[in-house]
Amino acid sequence: MQTIEEYYEELYQEVVSSAEAQGEFKEDAFFDQMVELLIDAGEFDYAERSYFQPSSQRGIRVDGFCGDPLEVGVPSQEEGYTLGLIVLDYSQDTSLSTLTNTDMEADFRRLEKYLIKALDARFRASLEPTDPGFNLADMISSRWEKISRVNLFLLTNKLLSKRIEGKKQGDLDNREIVYNVWDIERIKNLVESGKEREPLHIDFNELPTGPIPTLLASSTKDRRRVFLAAIPGADLAAIYDRWGTRLLEANVRVFLQARSNVNKGIRRTLENEPELFFSFNNGITATAERVGVVEDDGGLKIASLENLQIVNGAQTTASIYAAFKAKKDLRKVFVQMKLSEISPEDAKDLVPRISEFANSQNKVSAADFFANHPYHIRIEDFSRRILAPMKTDSFTQTKWYYERARGSYRDAQAYLTPAKKRAFVRTYPKAQTFSKTDLAKYLMVWGDKGYLVNRGAQKNFAEFAKTITDEWEKNDKQFNEYYFKRLIAKKIIFDSTGKIVQGRDWYEAGGYRSQHVVLTIGVLSGSLERMGKSLDFLAIWNRQDIDPQLEKALELAADKAHEVLMSPAEGYRNISEWAKQQKCWLTVRKADIQWDEEWIKKLNSLEDERDIERQEAKSQGELNGIEAQTEVVEAGPEFWKKFLSWCLREGEGSEKELGILKVAAQIPAKLPSDKQSVILIDFYKRMRGSGCPYKIRASRSRV
Repeated sequence: MQTIEEYYEELYQEVVSSAEAQGEFKEDAFFDQMVELLIDAGEFDYAERSYFQPSSQRGIRVDGFCGDPLEVGVPSQEEGYTLGLIVLDYSQDTSLSTLTNTDMEADFRRLEKYLIKALDARFRASLEPTDPGFNLADMISSRWEKISRVNLFLLTNKLLSKRIEGKKQGDLDNREIVYNVWDIERIKNLVESGKEREPLHIDFNELPTGPIPTLLASSTKDRRRVFLAAIPGADLAAIYDRWGTRLLEANVRVFLQARSNVNKGIRRTLENEPELFFSFNNGITATAERVGVVEDDGGLKIASLENLQIVNGAQTTASIYAAFKAKKDLRKVFVQMKLSEISPEDAKDLVPRISEFANSQNKVSAADFFANHPYHIRIEDFSRRILAPMKTDSFTQTKWYYERARGSYRDAQAYLTPAKKRAFVRTYPKAQTFSKTDLAKYLMVWGDKGYLVNRGAQKNFAEFAKTITDEWEKNDKQFNEYYFKRLIAKKIIFDSTGKIVQGRDWYEAGGYRSQHVVLTIGVLSGSLERMGKSLDFLAIWNRQDIDPQLEKALELAADKAHEVLMSPAEGYRNISEWAKQQKCWLTVRKADIQWDEEWIKKLNSLEDERDIERQEAKSQGELNGIEAQTEVVEAGPEFWKKFLSWCLREGEGSEKELGILKVAAQIPAKLPSDKQSVILIDFYKRMRGSGCPYKIRASRSRV
């Protein structure tokens, strides 16, 4: 286990590495790293950098906002928005320092003062419309009537003084103000928990109704217990009030990004016939890593829950919470709850499956349950085995590490000796890591829906997941080694564009860096599309960098993107919101630029690009067959015999599939061909999704 000083040094180096790789300030890199971690943990849904600290008023500061997305086009929320404001206290010292109570109070006072000033029309009028401070203030003031709660977040790499026990809630204009501190120790605990969230403990003795009666709906001998209960609406609202979207299983959080808000039918029942809510509503499906029960004269009762996750019933929960915030009487409201006790070891595999089956009645697409999609597995496999060409200034070959599961880069080094850890980092430099949401950003920014990247990682990823799921079903062979190399080339371009933007004369600190990067690539991609041309992505991969001519082209594109961003169309005075609109995206995609003729001559034609893609897809098809055949053989005949018996017993499988399965059950006397192996593995995976209990453990899954 690392000491807090060791973790500080590791985090410090990660921030420095990220800042250098992407050409951004260290505070920006720290902000990005922290909010990505907290979004994954369910602390909030969305976050955006919006730095403002006027030199004339040192007592004011804000670094960003988070919570419910406050943007044009989002349906109004009748229960009110939760606004989050973020302030940083980032130390650039090489050694760990302490955040004292005086420091903490000063940080929160700066944030509070900004919030109060944001509601002052004279203050807003004193700011330039292009200033991020104005845009956020304008956003807050225009939506203040809809905001019911404000969370203030202090993110710091300092160690919070042990003398500080907490900070009481405040109040502003009848809105409760809640204070949150994420210091180096709390961040370390979150990262090392391996669960992408802090332990979530619920004690029913502290809730309005106390322990709730329950029935054991599984055998007393079962390792995984299942309970049925009727949870009081007031208790469910109180739990959600405390923990928010951290209660929602990660797939469900993504699912909710693109769906409507409070269900009107649920709301009407709560308002007019609360005593019938239990009869009318399907209730919730949930999991917990530990269910604490007690037994008294009233029978079995649930007294506590560890790491509760609601995998179905998010709309129900949110609707009850809305009624609670509107001060509706919930005494007659009860919610049916099916609760499965899942051990931490089984949670990673079982919770997403429970979530998928529980939500299947609501026609949730496969894209909503994308975490373990074979697309990700294939990209991960490429990232582990494809060596990148050496850069001109290096004699070391490296790889680009795809972090399919949050924290896997760190986990891979956890038990290595110092020498092996150094070797690992040489092979996989921190600057060459990227996550699922990063991947979605690098790819979506080149298409028609690139504006979604400016709407936040979760919204963009939700749309990306749908697109990839559809494309995978059509032809998975298009996701081949060339696709991976092109992906890395696009990451290199994205990171290089960040450096270019930050170096332009018109750029100011906090000046919409991320929006500029997205729109700059939009200018370039739109122009290439109209010319019928494509960048030579393979050349960028081979160089592991962009060449001077592409750098010049991106400079021209950045200047045009800046011009469009700072001149919002009629009806859009807020620059941050303008950057998120399809109209803005179409404007940059149609921008006319006088490109360098020598650069244009170096571009590939779209037909050449398609020829490469077709050849690579053919090669991937051959590779898929070899890998599938290897997996079939490694699973062994005994496994396939058990699987065959299960299929026959359950009446599953076509005549063709069962025929291939019978061949596999006779290995090594008989051996399925590579094409037969692909069919067999696909059939097996389909049956796993339909409840087959047998799992191939001896080999990695086919990519």
